Amino acid sequence: MEYVLFLALAVMIIGFLAYWRVSSGSRKERELADARADAQRWYERLGGQVMNLHGDEAAARQALADASERYNAAGGQLDQAKSTRQFELARETALEGLAYIRAARVAMGLDPGPEVPQLAAARGAGTLTKEREVSVQGQTFKAGPQSGPQTPYYYPGGRVNGRPVPQGWYSTPVWKTALATGAGVVGGMLIFDALFSPAFADPGMGGFGEGYSDGYQEGLEDGGGFDGGDSGGDYGGGDYGGGGDFGGGDFGGGDFGGGDF
Repeated sequence: MEYVLFLALAVMIIGFLAYWRVSSGSRKERELADARADAQRWYERLGGQVMNLHGDEAAARQALADASERYNAAGGQLDQAKSTRQFELARETALEGLAYIRAARVAMGLDPGPEVPQLAAARGAGTLTKEREVSVQGQTFKAGPQSGPQTPYYYPGGRVNGRPVPQGWYSTPVWKTALATGAGVVGGMLIFDALFSPAFADPGMGGFGEGYSDGYQEGLEDGGGFDGGDSGGDYGGGDYGGGGDFGGGDFGGGDFGGGDF
């Protein structure tokens, strides 16, 4: 009798384990399929915009070029993605491309179109609300909330070398130079210090003090600006920075290594 009870119990345990494995595998397959479909949806939406939009104004052309780069990068990521996280990162790239599309449409005088989910990189980075101009080692750099002949480069907001850089239009793509050359050089973090550090907010900085206190500071008060929470977790030493799914810089050297992505 005891043998029969033991055998029945063993059968029940084995059956439960088999059911759990099948159920767990099915759940992971559904999550993977959902992540793939979501990334593909945003990728296709970006592709439609890239193919159909054409701008003559410099800022619009540049934003469209950046959107096209993200479209190509997202396509490569989708081709190589094998995990839910990798599909999520491909989705993020497509969303970044759509952020550039929206900026290009505004620069062209068009409606920006439907809202898109916030970029993980832009969380806590803030948004420029005032125009500002600074001089660093004899070079002039400008930034502001709107595009113009002197601010043709759009940035959707993010963190560069751990420093939050707000969403807005810039006179030069200093975030690219900062990533390539590191901190403390012209075109790198020194420019960010001049544009966004309170230490530079004095009357001798060409009105920057007013721009900082009335503009970027609003992002700090609203939980943006230098909030090191969400952005620091997602990008600093996490999934995007060193040892994550894409690891080592801007998606380079990880699962999707090579190039900027």
